[in-house]
Amino acid sequence: MLLKKGTQVKITTGKDRGKTGEVLEISKKKNSIKVKSINMVKKHQKPTKENKGGIISKEAFLHISNVRNIDLLKKNKKKEDKK
Repeated sequence: MLLKKGTQVKITTGKDRGKTGEVLEISKKKNSIKVKSINMVKKHQKPTKENKGGIISKEAFLHISNVRNIDLLKKNKKKEDKK
């Protein structure tokens, strides 16, 4: 699948099914990606000199098979319409 940072994807399975978002990070080793504001998890963080600490929300990785590339689908539809 052709996925790059910044590509628009649609979630096909899981608790966020049907939502769309932008790819933030790709892990080729785990075959996973992070999508902006999708698959949010709570993380407890210890206070340090720089950070206040507490409970923060951040994106977790999704498996590549659970997303579909929207940009690629739009390009294919435009090509078919021109024919």
